[in-house]
Amino acid sequence: MLTVEKIGGTSMSQFKDVLDNVIVGKRKQDELYNRIFVVSAYNNVTNWLLEHKKTGEPGVYVQFLENSDYSAGLDSLCQRLLVINKSFENIGLDQQEAEEFISFRIKQAKTMLHSLSKVMASGYVNADDICLAAREILASVGEAHSAWNSVNILNNNGISARFIDLCGFNDSLPLTIDERIHRAFKGIDFSEDLCIVTGYTKGTEGIMRAFDRGYTEVTFSKVAVEVKAVEAVIHKEYHLSSADPNIVGVEKTIPVGRTNYIIADQLADIGMEAIHPKAAKPLELAGINIRIKNTFEPEHPGTLITKDYISEIPKVEIVSGTNKVLAIEIHDPLMVGEVGYDLKVMTIFKRFDVSYILKSTNANSITMVVWDNYKSRELLNALEAELVKVVSGMPQIRAERVALVCAMGTNIAIPGFLYKAAKALYDRGINVESFGQSLRQVNMQFVIRRESYNEAVIALNDELCIDK
Repeated sequence: MLTVEKIGGTSMSQFKDVLDNVIVGKRKQDELYNRIFVVSAYNNVTNWLLEHKKTGEPGVYVQFLENSDYSAGLDSLCQRLLVINKSFENIGLDQQEAEEFISFRIKQAKTMLHSLSKVMASGYVNADDICLAAREILASVGEAHSAWNSVNILNNNGISARFIDLCGFNDSLPLTIDERIHRAFKGIDFSEDLCIVTGYTKGTEGIMRAFDRGYTEVTFSKVAVEVKAVEAVIHKEYHLSSADPNIVGVEKTIPVGRTNYIIADQLADIGMEAIHPKAAKPLELAGINIRIKNTFEPEHPGTLITKDYISEIPKVEIVSGTNKVLAIEIHDPLMVGEVGYDLKVMTIFKRFDVSYILKSTNANSITMVVWDNYKSRELLNALEAELVKVVSGMPQIRAERVALVCAMGTNIAIPGFLYKAAKALYDRGINVESFGQSLRQVNMQFVIRRESYNEAVIALNDELCIDK
């Protein structure tokens, strides 16, 4: 009964709880094994290495791009990592050995980055490829640090653990990601060793080229498929809940319990990932279920995500959304009856690598909701330059900063849910600016004013998810 389990960065930073609740818990000695753990870097470490995921605050990677003193940046980072190491001394981390490992790994990273900077300065290579290679090298340091520490702690606590280093720092083999994973697990007796795996995997295709910061879940997914796991488990610091407890309050949320891959995709589309969508697909195709558990409630079974689950009782399972989106409206009286009008629009979207979350149309207007970032702002400029007809002044293009709140469920395709949701918003004085729902009817998407987002989540959770 082999399982592959992922531990996120926030949980890794509280490794004593992981040790007590996840790895050991109430298990007997012979129940500790037949598990593989794929680990993230400790909380904030990847932000320090690259850039802050939310604020954009620069890390060592930005120093490399700007040709500033990235070597000093890595030295400063090393001191931060040693402080993290110190926090695990009381649970068995050998401080000297841990310092030797991470100091040497950072020294290796410096050497590689120095070589890359020299090659890039020559002007003979594509700078984008060099920058991506630097990004990969730096990202891998965080996962190597946490995985090595975990193995050291486990071995010092009498648990036979093995360090599976997929970062490829010590070889120059031109392996794909799948080939490296296959080689790493060949011949291991999982009943004898608890495998701790770096969330980063080196491969010729570049794991960050397609997945960027979602690479840990991709490694997790590929490992589970490689070893034919019976279940893929994700340990987070919270349950997959009916709504964000930071908005509605912990007492007003309930764990989802069960849902399917379709709902997981809906969550991923609005940035509230149960699992990265490109990591979920291989698991879904391989027939491997995902279980999301709360690290700090080990006895709770968590939420099981399967391919075919549909709730026996009609209900909304999750209310979620985002207040970081932009609604772009294209209005053109000449649009009505014109075949392929939106093809012109989508060609521009594709050029700027922008994907819409919601699309709503009528006879002469198209509204699309996209992420509010630098790409969307560049897109707007292109739409205005290429679509607006100077003579007639049409079409008219406008953009508004909005929020998107969604009510999702595997069984909501019956009369009443849309009415209840719209009425809950109406009762709070919240206007629906735009709306989207496909024929499959698993996700009701409401575009609202950004300032109403939290209140809308509370209203929909209270009305649709909490038993009265």
